[in-house]
Amino acid sequence: MQGLIEPEDYVHVLGPKHSVLDELRAVCHTTGQEDAFYLCDVDDIVHKMQLWRQLLPRVRPHYAVKCNASRVVLSTLAALGAGFDCATKGEIEEVLSLGVDPSRIIFAHPAKPATHIRYAAGCGVNLATFDNEEELYKIRALHPKCKLVLRIRSDAEDAMVCLGVKFGCDAEREAPRLLRTARDLGLQVVGVSFHVGSGCREQKAYRAAIRAARLVFDAAAGLGIRTMKLLDVGGGYPGEPADEQVFLQMADAINSAVAEYFPSADVDVISEPGLYFVASAFRLAANVHSKREVRGDAGELKGVMYYINDGVYGSFFDVINRRRFRGEPLEPHDGAELVPSSVWGPTCDGIDKVEDDVKLPQLELGSWLVYNNTGAYTVAMACTFNGVPVPRVHSVVSTDTWMQLRDRAPFSDAHFVPSLATGRRHTSASLVDSPRRLALQLQVPVQYQVQYQSADPPILCRRGSIIDQADLSRPIF
Repeated sequence: MQGLIEPEDYVHVLGPKHSVLDELRAVCHTTGQEDAFYLCDVDDIVHKMQLWRQLLPRVRPHYAVKCNASRVVLSTLAALGAGFDCATKGEIEEVLSLGVDPSRIIFAHPAKPATHIRYAAGCGVNLATFDNEEELYKIRALHPKCKLVLRIRSDAEDAMVCLGVKFGCDAEREAPRLLRTARDLGLQVVGVSFHVGSGCREQKAYRAAIRAARLVFDAAAGLGIRTMKLLDVGGGYPGEPADEQVFLQMADAINSAVAEYFPSADVDVISEPGLYFVASAFRLAANVHSKREVRGDAGELKGVMYYINDGVYGSFFDVINRRRFRGEPLEPHDGAELVPSSVWGPTCDGIDKVEDDVKLPQLELGSWLVYNNTGAYTVAMACTFNGVPVPRVHSVVSTDTWMQLRDRAPFSDAHFVPSLATGRRHTSASLVDSPRRLALQLQVPVQYQVQYQSADPPILCRRGSIIDQADLSRPIF
């Protein structure tokens, strides 16, 4: 990572005997910690990349930054060699700040503000999508050397969010006209993209879209356009563990359709997965700060209303889109009576309800509810309405994965600190530990320790982790 290391850039290395749940409990039980927070499991992201390359070897993923732009997520994917799908100037800036080469970015927004196009031209982002004629005239005026990808519409029937209502031209009726206009303007169209819809659950949608893309390639050839070398199969891939079989079926459909319609290796195939990489990597922990018992006329308990410190204006925005979240108590309540309950967010708005009509054990104030699979379109969509802070991200990694990542840019040794579960308080002083000392603290096996060299002399650093802000007020040494 470039520049100063921010608190959320740290990755906390778990000892061999510790789990992600151990770290979650350690953060929750730290004195004074009651803010909602995310726990990001870097190993989960690495696993997803390994699975992707195994199942879709011809398709190079370009992570959709809009899904979750947490620095550790972007850094991990950059270290693993992913490309990036950026939709705005801000997203391009964030990715470039990590030292990522601009050639690894596709500016995947068909309707871009002029200032964003100028910025892309100035920093060397030379691949972008379009789906309308006006965009072509803007590109010719502001970034004429940009290589263009025509976005077509091909919607899945079963998707959480249909994007075709906003973006994508008709492959048969509109695409030939747009290709002709681009040719006449002297612009270089190099490929076709589509997006079947976010949260797609049907493999046939990808086959239909790839077939439509083939029609556009053929139309381009008929117009004398010989530069078509890129197929972008978009996003929409599920990322929760329960949906892994669905993803396997999608991969089979994509591989089959690409082999049939684009058999030549001269055509590069990329994609724009977002949810797939981050959904299961994140857990959200929210604190129960208040509760209200609902009783009947005879005083009998009819239900409990729990109030937590995150809500629909924060991580649970998608409740508005009818997405269902289910929290589980951090600590077991074996044999406890389950009571009809509802869970409410912290703002003054009556729509700020996270869960309704659920059964929970009686929870005491200060208890924690944990929401799994909350990496996609949660922290990225949160705001600070009513002054409620956006939950911060606490990232963890196993020792084995740490060994893989520690020497891969944009990571460096300085980004890895001991986890709270190791029992060592990880103040910002952890940043000056040598790799050898960190290995010993984590009780890393001896065969790994011999690989480390002594670190450079320590420098004064007052940056803290998400729970060490008090340490910023006094010197480390």
